[in-house]
Amino acid sequence: MTIASSASSVEKQTTFNIIRGKIPHSVLKICHDEGGRHPVETMSDFVQAAQITEAKQMFDRLRANLRRTIKGKDDVIGQVLVCLAAGGHLLIEDLPGLGKTTLAYALARSMDCTFARIQFTSDLLPSDVTGVAIYDETVKEFVFKRGPVFASIVLADEINRATPKTQSALLEVMDRGKVTVDGQTHAVGAPFMVFATQNPVDYEGTFPLPESQTDRFLMRLQMGYPQSADELDILRTASLGYDAIEINPVVTRGDVIKLQALARQVFVEDSVLEFILKIVAATRTEAEFRAGISVRGGLALRCAAQARALVQGRDFVVPEDVTEMTAPVCAHRLALARPAGDALEERRTVVAALKRILAAIPVPV
Repeated sequence: MTIASSASSVEKQTTFNIIRGKIPHSVLKICHDEGGRHPVETMSDFVQAAQITEAKQMFDRLRANLRRTIKGKDDVIGQVLVCLAAGGHLLIEDLPGLGKTTLAYALARSMDCTFARIQFTSDLLPSDVTGVAIYDETVKEFVFKRGPVFASIVLADEINRATPKTQSALLEVMDRGKVTVDGQTHAVGAPFMVFATQNPVDYEGTFPLPESQTDRFLMRLQMGYPQSADELDILRTASLGYDAIEINPVVTRGDVIKLQALARQVFVEDSVLEFILKIVAATRTEAEFRAGISVRGGLALRCAAQARALVQGRDFVVPEDVTEMTAPVCAHRLALARPAGDALEERRTVVAALKRILAAIPVPV
């Protein structure tokens, strides 16, 4: 197969099909030598192979470190790593005491990053989250005192127990990574990730998150109960408080920033983008849904697919990345036209409808 070196756009269009079985996993492009007579194999111009290998090793270290604390939840850990690589925020809906806080704390410790926990209650004020300007007598001016949101990993515990006014305090920082107080903008720094939790069963005294805010979360996950063998291991070794967890950093803050930048460079072939568009469009015509996925939701699915490819050690997206990420990324962005009485049942119905949509759309080959 011969491709002129000047046709880099054609190479990118055909790479997806090439790798599907005609060229090894290393992703090669074919170029001519100076005389134009003999094809020469060189590494892909998307991402350097050494960068992909290094990224895969970092994710493997993070996964192994989290497994020491979070027992029997390899699928959840994998999805959390995808969310981290994509630079997104995570909404975890599950019952209390299943390890949501421990997961967020273990991830922060594994990255040698700061961790802050905010317990959302009905009397929590926006300034309790973002910070407040206080008059300092020594300097005779107002000085901004940072709130707990200025951390790399922020756990917003039981976020739906705060009033909508306080919930909205997270909107700007989740979208832009900045906080504006009294007309002054303060960057929270990178990496920045919000872990928000809410109980899907106990809704007494809560304020449901508006669609504009749930759309800001890249993914929604459930922890679920551990298997018997894993729970027995937890009973043998674990303590009640996450502060007692002994876990050492395996990557640095700078490493995480590089991983997130690398994920954005993962190549997505046009047929895969069309596959994503068909999924999004199908949700908009599905009779069971009140409304379909927004444009932001489609972009989120693409970003999650890119991040999953990187976590898997690839610099290109395959359809499996899209199908695996569809439910975690899209389910919380959809509401039934006829709401179910039980929140958990409604979520199962939404996921089942998404599976039907995926089954009806031809997978690119």
